[in-house]
Amino acid sequence: MKSIWLVSRRAYSVERPIGRQFHRGLLTLAIETSCDDTGVAVLEKHENRSASLHFNSRITSDNREHGGVQPIVAHESHQEKLAGLVSQALESLPLQPPTAGLADTILISSKNGPRLRKKPDFVTVTRGPGMRANLITGVDTAKGLAVAWQVPILGVNHMQAHALTSRMVSALHANERSPDERHDNDPPYPFLSLLVSGGNTMLVHSRDLCDHKILADTTDTALGRMIDKAARDILPETVLKSAANVAYGGLLESFAFPDPSLSYEYRPPTKSLSPVAESTEYGWSITPPFLNPGPGGIRKFDSAFSFSGIGSKAKDIMKHRPTSDLAERRLLARKTMSVAFEHLASRVIIALESPSLEHVRTLVVSGGVASNQYLKHILRSILNSRGYGDMRLLFPPPKFCTDNAAMIAWTGVEMWEAGWRSELGFTARKHWSIDPEAADGGILGSSGWKKAA
Repeated sequence: MKSIWLVSRRAYSVERPIGRQFHRGLLTLAIETSCDDTGVAVLEKHENRSASLHFNSRITSDNREHGGVQPIVAHESHQEKLAGLVSQALESLPLQPPTAGLADTILISSKNGPRLRKKPDFVTVTRGPGMRANLITGVDTAKGLAVAWQVPILGVNHMQAHALTSRMVSALHANERSPDERHDNDPPYPFLSLLVSGGNTMLVHSRDLCDHKILADTTDTALGRMIDKAARDILPETVLKSAANVAYGGLLESFAFPDPSLSYEYRPPTKSLSPVAESTEYGWSITPPFLNPGPGGIRKFDSAFSFSGIGSKAKDIMKHRPTSDLAERRLLARKTMSVAFEHLASRVIIALESPSLEHVRTLVVSGGVASNQYLKHILRSILNSRGYGDMRLLFPPPKFCTDNAAMIAWTGVEMWEAGWRSELGFTARKHWSIDPEAADGGILGSSGWKKAA
């Protein structure tokens, strides 16, 4: 069955599947270009609190020649790939119901001829933090779409989006639960967020949509960056050459545990999480952070992460043992990760021991490193051993751990529902905290916000 629409004196057909029901939801097209991943998504939140991801795709720039993300290469990749992804995404926009007016409709070209689709209610884009030139590519494209479609735009915080990813995943699976079991958004505030990626490592008390208090932050390098660098030192050359991109951390995990059917051999510290350097059968050890804290003791570093020393030690071991066999390299990979992950867990335990967080019983782990299953195993083991077996531990599916436009779209939806919009004149932000107590005022401290009437 087809309906014929007259637009500018030309006839266009609208596919109208038999039995298809159309419901008014909240639809957004989102763009993510903060680093080396070009991402575009189309997400719709329905009136029954569920959500549908109509399109979600990303292309990672090829930085293998440089051994890490090269800003110019990543920027050029965004310029080359973004328009094509947007074009693909338009074909995934929901079909427009026959009763809709032309103001809510856009015309797209496809191999089957012109098609009428539902126009997004607004456009969402990553405003920051990230590489500024890369962000600008996404921001300018999003502004162009918003102006052309005459719809609002939302420039959102990339780290806020990581913190909200589990809420998006819950909405995507809401239809699997009965209506009575569906909550507005799950997990509800407050909860702890462990944001671990190649650019950031922070423990956050997520108290509300725009209120994420940073409890611990890295003093040197991010966990993901350290693991990627350590992987380049530890992995055999043949393994490195097999990499599809420069996110070597995933390769390090699969190399360390070649047989996924075997359970991880890990026993958490039984008495405390004070750092201890354990010697291996090869005579070396990975030195934990703050092993010798100096005057004031280790408690003065309760709000600090430090990973550079772990990576430096792994590099030094390989420098002095370049002929190490596979067994030794695999052990070094496991030790490098376990020491880093125990350090990460120690700050979670310190936070949970605070009286102000005694009612928090959910820990959300997101960011690229959250796809590491060994991290999940160690966190769960340590939480259980320290008396937090009832702590709910949420890891998004791996495809939503890395940078992606779906989480940007969802953050746009939540900000929209809270009444926030962005002015067209907003600019990209290289640095942008999510903590309202930070010097820049956090998410809402940035200029360019406006409240819907």
